[in-house]
Amino acid sequence: MPSVSVYIPTPYRSLTGGRANVVVDAHTVDEVLTKLIELFPELQERIFNPQGDIHEHLNVFVNEEEIRSLQGKSTPLKEGDQVAIIPAMAGGSNLTPEQVERYSRHILLPEVGGKGQEKLLNSKVLIVGAGGLGSPAALYLAAAGVGTLGLVDFDRVDLSNLQRQILHHGHDVGRLKVDSAREALFDINPEVKVVTYPFALSAANALEVIQPYDLVINGCDNFSTRYLLSDACVLLQKPLVDGSIFRFEGQVTVFLPGQGCYRCLYPAPPPPGSVPSCAEAGVLGVLPGLIGVIQATEALKILLDLGSSLAGKLLFVDALTMTFRQFRIARNPSCPACGDNPEIKELRDYGEEYCLGRPGAGEEGARNLPEAFSQASM
Repeated sequence: MPSVSVYIPTPYRSLTGGRANVVVDAHTVDEVLTKLIELFPELQERIFNPQGDIHEHLNVFVNEEEIRSLQGKSTPLKEGDQVAIIPAMAGGSNLTPEQVERYSRHILLPEVGGKGQEKLLNSKVLIVGAGGLGSPAALYLAAAGVGTLGLVDFDRVDLSNLQRQILHHGHDVGRLKVDSAREALFDINPEVKVVTYPFALSAANALEVIQPYDLVINGCDNFSTRYLLSDACVLLQKPLVDGSIFRFEGQVTVFLPGQGCYRCLYPAPPPPGSVPSCAEAGVLGVLPGLIGVIQATEALKILLDLGSSLAGKLLFVDALTMTFRQFRIARNPSCPACGDNPEIKELRDYGEEYCLGRPGAGEEGARNLPEAFSQASM
């Protein structure tokens, strides 16, 4: 007889001794529910109405499919199947049946559940750069159900981008990246609202652009935007998930309000030309995927208040040796942006020297100098 795992939602766990998963042997869903009630009799009235039918406010899933679309209680089971009992309003969630199905793998996680998924659907994340880092971050956040994604990038898709910028395809060459990205994200999840900003961030517009969002992901490719974005997030008290890549190496960190900023980590950019851009030195195509996914992971953890973030830590990734190292970093009390006596009270645009080379520099930084410090992403 097949052994299947049954997920118990949070509201019912007081009746199962706190267990989130129960394994039973059964050939059909009906047998699963019968054996479950034999083990925990108080579940009887939670699952079935007086007529012996499953309550209409209850959804039962086999793997990712609701049993009403299969064979109902007679749905056959095989070894290793997963059965989930999901009340339509589990944990106070207002998810639709379609959302419950789409996000079932999140809802099955006790740390997320219906409430957590609803929180994601109500969240807003701004991604600066729709290129190498922004592509995987945006795709995974859209798939995860983050309700609103903002995309900042004025650049157009170039053939050389397709080696790593997976939001874009061959037929998109020449199009604005934000337009191409919006279509790709709609295909992944049409529920997600995508707001596009086809221009460069500047001192004049950064605060207005960032203000509506809960969190910012930095995938820009030049120092001017990197420092501008950090200063803006400090002024607005917004979490910033920062990432950068160069050849075979990448860095990720998180700056939470009151816990440091990019100026604490790097008080000043390197001298002009001291670090070649990716256009000059190259970058392994899969590397931004790795770093961008880590950025998306950090964003979801912050939005859901799960685990511990990379705040106060710099994650350094060497893809050639597949080595991950963490370095402790700290807020600088003398930082001009977030220190005890901050000097930066408003934003300003920075000089040309901020655009030329940095650890993890993006490839278009030098090429787009006339565009006044683009955030065309890596």
